[in-house]
Amino acid sequence: MLRLPALALDGPLRGKEAGARWVCSLMAGPRRDKAERKGRAPSRWKSAKAQASAVKEEKQSREKILTLESMNPQVKAVEYAVRGPIVLKAGEIENELRKGIKKPFTEVIKANIGDAHAMGQQPITFLRQVVALCTYPNLLDSPSFPEDSKKRARRILQGCGGNSLGSYSASQGVNCIREDVAAYIERRDGGVPADPENIYLTTGASDGIATILKILVSGGGRSRTGVMIPIPQYPLYSAAISELDAIQVNYYLDEENCWALDVDELRRSLNEAKAYCNPKVLCIINPGNPTGQVQSRKCIEEVIHFAWEEKLFLLADEVYQDNVYSESCQFHSFKKILYEMGPDYCNNVELASFHSTSKGYMGECGYRGGYMEVVNLHPDIKGQLVKLLSVRLCPPVSGQAAMDIVVNPPVPAEESYAQFIKEKESVLNNLAKKAKLTEDMFNQVPGIHCNPLQGAMYAFPRIFIPSKAIEAAKIHKMAPDMFYCMKLLEETGICVVPGSGFGQREGTYHFRMTILPPVEKLKILLEKVKDFHIKFLEEYS
Repeated sequence: MLRLPALALDGPLRGKEAGARWVCSLMAGPRRDKAERKGRAPSRWKSAKAQASAVKEEKQSREKILTLESMNPQVKAVEYAVRGPIVLKAGEIENELRKGIKKPFTEVIKANIGDAHAMGQQPITFLRQVVALCTYPNLLDSPSFPEDSKKRARRILQGCGGNSLGSYSASQGVNCIREDVAAYIERRDGGVPADPENIYLTTGASDGIATILKILVSGGGRSRTGVMIPIPQYPLYSAAISELDAIQVNYYLDEENCWALDVDELRRSLNEAKAYCNPKVLCIINPGNPTGQVQSRKCIEEVIHFAWEEKLFLLADEVYQDNVYSESCQFHSFKKILYEMGPDYCNNVELASFHSTSKGYMGECGYRGGYMEVVNLHPDIKGQLVKLLSVRLCPPVSGQAAMDIVVNPPVPAEESYAQFIKEKESVLNNLAKKAKLTEDMFNQVPGIHCNPLQGAMYAFPRIFIPSKAIEAAKIHKMAPDMFYCMKLLEETGICVVPGSGFGQREGTYHFRMTILPPVEKLKILLEKVKDFHIKFLEEYS
């Protein structure tokens, strides 16, 4: 029996009408085939093709609404060297290695960023236990978890809506965690009072810094807000300033004096900036990133006096406060020194201080936990700050829980204390050992000089780049230290960040690398850098 194709009929045809349409279609078939053999498509098909072609042409010719020319110019101006071109190149090389493409190395070592766990550092057991209990409360009945971890988890969950980490918190953060942060600050600062109402939990310290800057920036032309930042700096600051279309005001740290902060340099920078903007913010990173210096009490007092004298809003980035390795150095919080300088200062200087779960001995970068303490804020501005924070609803509640364990760790009478202290001291002692190893090995290499790594988790060595290499960099349209770092990556698989991404005095060249890799891998990394640098000098001398 001959099976005929089903026909797509226009409209609900019935009975004789449908039959007639079907017969006509059969009779038209031979004529249609003949037309097609002669290269002529039926008019109905021609119409469809023409329409498709027109649509295609329209799609091809229509301009995109969002282009590099039409996008927000402030976003286009943003640069973030820590995850910039060198890191993209490292990703490409990793893909090539996975495909079996031969290189003079077997792996890419990403020493570009302070990501502790990615470098092999083990999590602090107690912190993970509490977060696990908060995430899956059924574990509270498990005998595998110590009672002190359960106690903290219960307290955090009671502060959450529906006793669940999955609920929104208040925009400032979970109240009991803010209370714990305030208690931590009081202990750290030897009894200097801290008010939970001045504590704002944040999505890492970066979120707090960007939020405060957003509120501070105003004006236009010569009255536009100027933000004073150290050079070298952490690129978050220059990126946030660009995004807000504020004015970046550089002050230089003294490399010849272990990257010290000099108030005379602050004054020079401020006075010059007054000609083209309104400097009203002073950012301090202590311990320093990328430079690793730890500021003395005297230096902090001088900075606070300068801010008081010049009516500057102080931002104190203190995320590396646990990372102090030099025996001659000690961390002093700006809040503590401000309070101890007396009422003229502690009642007037506006100060925002920042801390995070990402650094220290915790290294919990992925939780994005952090806090800021803001003191001497105008009451009206406090309401505006809470309003701004409410737009993003709340920071991740799991990150808030992680932050709580940083500020509320086990105490000597509790069962988890011994293990906690052992793990914490192991991490910090290991970092101190690696800081000294890095400094010593770099200073053995001709053409490399590295200041003492007093704190934080990076080295920022100065490198000599011959004039021939500088000319080669120009040909490749690269900064000389970017050219150096690209060659280092391509020849050794080591990914570091050129100093130009952090800022440096003209005519000097550096790179930043983390000291986080395990000791044995760090030794290999440093030996590779040494061999590469000697070869680089020979090639371009």
